[in-house]
Order: sequence, then C-alpha cells, then structure tokens
Amino acid sequence: MAGQVQVKVVGAAAENVPRTAGRYAKEIAMAFTVWRGPGKPLADHLRLRNVDYLAACLLIVLPWSSTATSIFGAAMVIGLLVTADPVGLLNSVRRPAGAMPIVLILLVAAGTLWATDVPWLERLSAVEKMSKLALLPFLLVHFQGSPRARMLMAAFISSNVVLLAYSFIVATFPTLSMVVRLNQSGVPVRNYIDQTQGFTFCAVILAGGAIEAWMSNRSKDAVAIGALSGLFLLNLIFVSLARTAFIYGPLMIAILMARYCTGRAALLGMLVLPVAMVGLWQISPNIQTKVRTTFAELNVRSDAPVGEQQPSAAVRLEFWRKSVGFVESAPILGHGTGSIRRLFENAAVGKTGIEALAVSNPHSQTLAAAIQWGILGVLIVWMMWIAHLGLFLSNTSFAAWVGMLATAQNIASSVFNSHLVDSYELWLYVLAVGIAGGAMMSRRHAVRPSEGAAEGASNTAGLTRRTWGRAGHLGGDNRGNVHTISPAKDSLDPTQGSGCGCDADRND
Repeated sequence: MAGQVQVKVVGAAAENVPRTAGRYAKEIAMAFTVWRGPGKPLADHLRLRNVDYLAACLLIVLPWSSTATSIFGAAMVIGLLVTADPVGLLNSVRRPAGAMPIVLILLVAAGTLWATDVPWLERLSAVEKMSKLALLPFLLVHFQGSPRARMLMAAFISSNVVLLAYSFIVATFPTLSMVVRLNQSGVPVRNYIDQTQGFTFCAVILAGGAIEAWMSNRSKDAVAIGALSGLFLLNLIFVSLARTAFIYGPLMIAILMARYCTGRAALLGMLVLPVAMVGLWQISPNIQTKVRTTFAELNVRSDAPVGEQQPSAAVRLEFWRKSVGFVESAPILGHGTGSIRRLFENAAVGKTGIEALAVSNPHSQTLAAAIQWGILGVLIVWMMWIAHLGLFLSNTSFAAWVGMLATAQNIASSVFNSHLVDSYELWLYVLAVGIAGGAMMSRRHAVRPSEGAAEGASNTAGLTRRTWGRAGHLGGDNRGNVHTISPAKDSLDPTQGSGCGCDADRND
C-alpha cells in the first residue's frame, strides 16, 4: 500500500510539471513502451488520458470528415481495448444500458447465418456499420473516471461553431464550399442531414447552458452562450435544414422546457411551440421550400421517371411499402443481416421509376431491423433505446439531460432514417450516451468519507482518474484507486468554470 501511495505522489507531482514538447514526447513513448515495473502506474494513467484525447479528436473531426472520423475512431477503439477494466465492463453489461447494445450486436452477427442468398461481404459490411454500438459499455466505464467530459463537449461544440461560420460563408459564396451538391446551399462538408443533426444538438445544449448560467447569476455568460445557440438556430431556419428536424427539433425543445420550466410554464410553452413553428414558416423561405417540396413529392407517381434529384418523400413511401411486404414474408427472424439491398433488387425487376430503385437502407430504423431480424430485432432495438432513456431519466444532472437529448434525437430521427447505421449519427449517439452516461454515473457512485479510505491517503491520488461529487467526499475509481472528489460540478455543464470538475493537479 505504501508503494502505491508513493507512486501516486510521484504521479501527482509529475502532473504539475510545466508542459513542454519534450515532456509530451516522453509521455507518449512511455504510454506505448512501459507495461510493467515501477513506471506502469504512471504509464496506465497516460494511456487512460490518451483515450480522452483521442475521443476529443474524434469529436472535433466528426462534423467535417468521414475519413478522419474513421482514423480517430479506430485509434480510440484500440485505446479503449488496451485500457479496458474487465471488472468494470462486467458490471456495465449487467445493466440494461450496457447490455442491450451488446445483445443487439450479437443478433446482428448471428443474422449473417440465415442471410443465405447474400454475399458474405455484404453481410459483414452490415455488421461493421453497427459495430460501434459495442463501444457503449467501454465508454460508460471509461468516462466514469474521466475528468474531461466537459472538455469533450467543448471540443464538439467548438468544431461545430467553426463549421457554422463556414456554413454562413458558403451560403453567400458557394464557390468556397468543399463539397457542392444540388439544392444543398450552406453545406460545405458532409451533407445537410448530418449538419442539421449536429447543429440542432449544439443549439439545444447551448440553450440549456445559457439557462444554467442565468440561474447562476452569470448574466454575461448567459447572453454569450444564448447568442451562440441563436446563431445555430438562425442557420437552421434560414440556411440549411433537414426535414427530419421537423420531428426531433420540437421534441428536443420540449425536453429543454421540461427541464427548466415549471408546470404552468412548460404547459404554456407546449402551446406556444406550434404557433412559433407556424411563425417560422412564415418568415423562412428555407422552411417554406422544404414544406412545399414535401407535398409536391408526395404526389409523384411511383412509376414516374426519376431525375437527378429524387423525390425523397415519395421514395420513402415506396421503400416503406415494399419493406412491409418483406417483413410479412419473414416476420419472426427476418431475412438476415445485409439482406435489404438484395430484397429491393429482386423487387425492382421489371419496374420503372421509383419502383425500380434498389437500396440497402429503407430510411426507417424500425423497418431496417424488422426486415433483417424480424420482430425480435425490433424488440431489441427499442429495448436498447428505452434502456438508455431509463438510464438518463433516473438522474437530474446536466450530463443526464445531454444524454437524454442524444437518445431522444436518435430515436426521433430514426423514424425517417436508419440512424443506427449511418456513420455520423451513430457516432454522435454512441459518444454522447457513453460520455454523458459515464459522467452521470461517476456522480451517482461517489461514496462518503466513511465508506472510503482515510482522507490523508486519498489526497495523494493525483495520478488516478477522478469522479465528481460533493466537496470533500471520497470516491473510488473502477480500478480500486482511492481519490478525493472536487466540489460538486456537473461534468458536462458548459457554463461551469475551467476546473472541469476535477482537482487542480489534473488540468492537463
């Protein structure tokens, strides 16, 4: 025990050494080369910290590049596997929030066995697309001990702020856009669905942060954060908006009002919200175009020729009509993983227009699950979503609210899309739920001084991962280390100070 305390003291002292390029290089080398001996505790600490930094890089590049997202995603996966705590993972998968993603992935993998007429490459590709869900138990465990949840949120929002500015610029000067697509003005990278998903998420979180700051008598912070939220909303209203936001946008605003409004105010807000939406339609040419286009597309005949711009509303209805037929032919276990495209190709033989389209995505997550894994797959998908809603409903912290927003947005957007398959939306869901859930549980599982070790010993734990709780309380991380917990701050609240909910010696 004395040796462990001595190593922790050395680690704490090392954290206070000024940062230099040479020291960073030594730390990186140590994280990769030291696996045993007296330096192992410090190397373990550095490996855990590197996972946080890789997650931050992933969140920064997520709004911009699918290639960079894949690179940093793979690096983070390796880091999570190397630093995995078996006991913590076992505890995580015993809870529905950690268990249901694994159950779903096991079903997806098993579904390859009865997709008999589908090439194995297509089956494995379908498994790979959903495999990110398997990271949720790892993330929930890892971020129970990380002091950097707020840093990661700031990284994602900051990256989106830069993209927001770029979006306004290319809306005025389209030639400056990195990607030029038909009828997607103001979308410089990726696509308008991904951009809308991220901007809406940031806008509502920042709105909550502004209210938190106002309630804490920090009016200047509240105005600044609120103005930034307003800029995201302006972009959505006047520059670029995916029609799916008509579904999840009001839902997320309702969740915002439910958190910060009293009973009467919340009820009044619910009544005002439809009126406000009608008002936005009156002043926004962007929203007017989206609504008019939707009604026009619904009148397109299924055998009409398809031009360069597909009538997406009519296309969805055709996909759903065919999907129901596919489900009826195999209702219990479905047609197997990766079977969607093959089914649509067979149904398109001899057809013209919209009826001749063959896709691997029916634009509904529930239907995608039903086609491939039948009623069993639909039940597991919805049990996972409900488990995550239940995880965050049981807590009132800001972190839990952020996780609730991410889950609700994914569920609502999956009505018209398959957002447990699409890369950007799935990464956003997995990271938000994993980070927010871990940060929330770190507060819930903090123990009192009488339940921990002596406070004098705990003060030496600068090396260890920290949790958040009441001032002066002690906690233990999932590796059995004992440490002090900083004064109560919500680890994801963007309005809090720079302490990041951790002790001063961890401001690295």
